[in-house]
Amino acid sequence: MQPTRRILVAAIAAAASLACSGAFAAFPEKPITIVVPTAAGGANDAMARIIGQGMSTLLKQPVIVDNKAGANGAIAAEAVAKAAPDGHTLMLGYIATHAMNPSLQKLRYDPVKDFEAVGLVGYSPVLMVVNPSVKAANAKELVALVKATPEKFSYASAGNGTAPHFAAELFKQSTGLTGLLHVPYKGSSPAVTDTIGGQTQIMFPSLFTAVPYVKGGKLKAIGVAGTKRSALLPDVPTLQEQGVANVDVSQWYAIFAPAKTPKPVIDQLNKALNAVLSDPAVVKKLEDHGADVETSTPEQLRTFVQQEQVKWKKVVELGKLKAD
Repeated sequence: MQPTRRILVAAIAAAASLACSGAFAAFPEKPITIVVPTAAGGANDAMARIIGQGMSTLLKQPVIVDNKAGANGAIAAEAVAKAAPDGHTLMLGYIATHAMNPSLQKLRYDPVKDFEAVGLVGYSPVLMVVNPSVKAANAKELVALVKATPEKFSYASAGNGTAPHFAAELFKQSTGLTGLLHVPYKGSSPAVTDTIGGQTQIMFPSLFTAVPYVKGGKLKAIGVAGTKRSALLPDVPTLQEQGVANVDVSQWYAIFAPAKTPKPVIDQLNKALNAVLSDPAVVKKLEDHGADVETSTPEQLRTFVQQEQVKWKKVVELGKLKAD
């Protein structure tokens, strides 16, 4: 290569490098959308809005929440996977979209390959509740009661493959209640309504959903399906404390971007997300919605998602679970 041509090529490469650097430095160039895989008004929606408000202040761009409910979160996940990989479309993914769905559905997205992990948001364990008419105050009494009269009991879920469904299946596997009837609903709200009404007797809703009904006496709390008690219901022991092992269904939440989003953009988003989650006011708001805040690096989140997929695949295979 001639010297003049070599210099010209080097100049073009340097200009391209500066242009890319400038593009990253300018991020975000327009409003950011956080896609939520559930309907407005729930815990996921509230978390996205709390986080979005904080990120908007830091990144100096509006953050819009877009609710795309359906197919246990798969509709939202597919939409984000196909979005432009520029960091302006994000997803508040959770345990169903990235860990449970792969074992139950033929997805049109890959939870690992089609996304860039941005960072973890936190965890929220589900709560085992029963209709107040059930004559059991704890897990041991409930198991004995169901084994004595199995025909009188069924459990509600928000649908096949949802966290309430998986939690109940783990409970069945851990206690030997293999005959407990599953009644899947299209969403958490009708499932809770029928458990309150007595059409079903047992359910594992999210803390955010269950706490008002427990405090109002419409549902009776049996145990937290997590590793520790909830600050929202400090007197309710975990199922593990009551001798029921391996029923840890903490719904986790995390931010994801489409695959091939540039690493400098991912790093900037992770930095902003973690800064928001370090604000005591934000932490308090998320705790009020039943979430224990926990942050991560993108690499830690990616590894965690892969581990979660392995965990829930085993549950599906052991329980012979199927999607709707």
